[in-house]
Amino acid sequence: MRLKTSLLKEPKHILFLIICVGWTTADELYSCSEDHQILRWNLLTSETSLVVILPEDFYPIDLHWFPKTVGGKKQTPAEIFVLTSTDGKFHLVSKTGRIEKSVEAHKGAVLAGRWNHDGTALITAGEDGQIKNWSKSGMLRSTLATQGSPVYSVVWGPDSERILYTSGRHLVIKPLQPSAKVIQWKAHDGVILKVDWNSVNDLILSGGEDCKYKVWDSFGRLLYFSLAYDYPVTSLSWAPDGEVFAVGSFNTLRLCDKTGWSYALEKPNTGSVFSLAWSADGTQVAGACGNGHVIFANVVEQHWEWNNFMITLTKRKTMQVRNVMNDAVDVLEFRDRVIKASLAFGHLVVATSLQCYIYNTRNWNTPLIFDLKEGTVSLILQAERHALLVDGAGLYIFSYEGRLISSPKFPGMRADMLNAQCVSLSNDTIAIRDKSDEKVILLFDALTGKPLGDGKSLTHKLEVVEIALDQCGPSTERKIALIDKNRDLYLTSVRYLGREPKICKIGSMIHSMAWNNAANILCGVQDNQFTVWYYPSAVFIDKELLPKTLYTKDGSEFSHAPHILSYVDTKVRLRQRDGSLLYTSVPPYAVLLHENSSSARWEDALRLCRFAKEQSLWACLAAMAIANRELTTAEMAYAAIRELPRVHYINFIKQQPSKESSLAHLLLFSGQVQEAEATLLQAGLIYQAIQVNIDLFNWERALELAVKHKTHVDTVLAYREKFLLTFGRKETNKRFLQYAKGVEVDWEKIQAKIEMELSKERAKAANASVRSSLAQRR
Repeated sequence: MRLKTSLLKEPKHILFLIICVGWTTADELYSCSEDHQILRWNLLTSETSLVVILPEDFYPIDLHWFPKTVGGKKQTPAEIFVLTSTDGKFHLVSKTGRIEKSVEAHKGAVLAGRWNHDGTALITAGEDGQIKNWSKSGMLRSTLATQGSPVYSVVWGPDSERILYTSGRHLVIKPLQPSAKVIQWKAHDGVILKVDWNSVNDLILSGGEDCKYKVWDSFGRLLYFSLAYDYPVTSLSWAPDGEVFAVGSFNTLRLCDKTGWSYALEKPNTGSVFSLAWSADGTQVAGACGNGHVIFANVVEQHWEWNNFMITLTKRKTMQVRNVMNDAVDVLEFRDRVIKASLAFGHLVVATSLQCYIYNTRNWNTPLIFDLKEGTVSLILQAERHALLVDGAGLYIFSYEGRLISSPKFPGMRADMLNAQCVSLSNDTIAIRDKSDEKVILLFDALTGKPLGDGKSLTHKLEVVEIALDQCGPSTERKIALIDKNRDLYLTSVRYLGREPKICKIGSMIHSMAWNNAANILCGVQDNQFTVWYYPSAVFIDKELLPKTLYTKDGSEFSHAPHILSYVDTKVRLRQRDGSLLYTSVPPYAVLLHENSSSARWEDALRLCRFAKEQSLWACLAAMAIANRELTTAEMAYAAIRELPRVHYINFIKQQPSKESSLAHLLLFSGQVQEAEATLLQAGLIYQAIQVNIDLFNWERALELAVKHKTHVDTVLAYREKFLLTFGRKETNKRFLQYAKGVEVDWEKIQAKIEMELSKERAKAANASVRSSLAQRR
């Protein structure tokens, strides 16, 4: 990825430095200079026109257009902007250049003015060290801060409830609520000149006179710092989607990844770049330069990979497709500039400023094309059967035939704040982390766009950082993996059918994760190693088996905390902290084992495990067999990893007199006690349900069932008495003492009753088997 810059031969603002720039649309820019002129730049026609000449005593400093997205809805192109000046005023200026209102705001110059994200408030920062909060119409609401030094830059937080401003060498995050805690930290060794705070990734940028730029999280923790360059950092700005940012300095323009490292460095003859602004679609950045020029830079040479295809954006409207198997090259031409693209599951999805193109990797000549409502697609996600597009107005699921399938909506939706870490897509499910409460994950049916089940969301105990849905298998078994702010990895079922979801921890210190495209195998960067969970669902079947299903690789070949880009077949692609790409491979046996399990080819699965001779595969097979109630295979797999107690218990399950008892004990095997009891009670096997609770020493529940169903009270009392006698203890439970007075315990009668219950169950099972065979013959 790099920047393709363009400059006019002669500057339009002659002999005057340009102070600020701002985009109205993706093809129209306004610039303001010390020559008192406001110019309009049309990129489609390459024309520049004069909007207005300001008064002679008017020297502009900062410009910010009214936001195009207000209340989660897309508005018409911006019609008004705020313009601050050296005389202590800010001005509300219309698109035609008419000054609608001027407000006395500060003593000395107004150094910065910014609308909040929904356009309901405006903040200004002054040379007098004050920061003020204004209404949309320019009425003063409050003075948020007062300090002894000028405030050179101020921005709103993603929620519009906090602001970030500079204070000499310090950065300060101040909530709007007066009683809330203020976060302040020393950020640079010189005066800080510019800050920016992205609403999508919640990361902070800062640059200053120490010639460095730095990346911070919203708690003030340093994530990246650059080397000290030759000149102070005079401008910086996040791209709208939060994936990249631009940094400006003297004769320098730099494109950087969100983690801080530099993609590209340009050395244009511009003087200092005082202001940077990204177009709404994130494809180009404009800079206000000290020599009177406006520099335009387009982001090109982005790369996408999938199997044997490598795609490169060579120009704004041109892509090159290379098949590395035979070195065949195809060139894709588009009518408009490319904004976003995604390559996965055998399809390339390209969003331009007006249309969406869907290519099949088997045929690059005839794409499917349909029009887009908005020209600012900020995110594309793909699943096997369809793709998800996000723009400023909403979320849309399209099939690969171009048909709109659904458009999920929820209260307070801010589509412009969604990214790949907080949205996940599978063939049947959409998961979205709620921005208003980051502990909540909203779940939707991909085919209808309606909330899953009864509309209940999934709530975790901590804030969720990243989510990912598995891609294979039936919808009833869909799982979601999530990483919380403690960097712990959890797994839970998506469709939990009215029950409280069981959220199980499967890892800790996880920096990044990804599901395999062909099987439900999860990989992650865990602390200082690369870990693969061959069968993550084993945590719901046999928790003690999960550690044996892992494949680990030493992480010494990786830099600290690399990011996983994709996990396709047996190849994992990672991006290291320095920006370099790294590939690592995973043995292919686990994918084959999943294929055999899903198609019930258990003999093939056994042969594969015998061939590979890996304990992790045997452990996976054991869990898969239990999940599919294939007890013979499970018995052999557990025997191979020397889990003899489980082998004995599986034998015990196989000897059960009825299917209901076998199912109940399988549920017990997986730790699902309540489900096992409910299965037995539903089948009318009261004694077996009581015996299950006795075996688990759940005495009060066993007595409760016996009393409720008026049977086997003496059985419960007898086993309780035997238990206490073994440990030399006396009965202290009031309920047991109460029933012990009126119930006689006779072991011979109890054994006879138990035998009679088992005989009934065997007879019932035999009759059911006979009826089933007769029905099949008919």
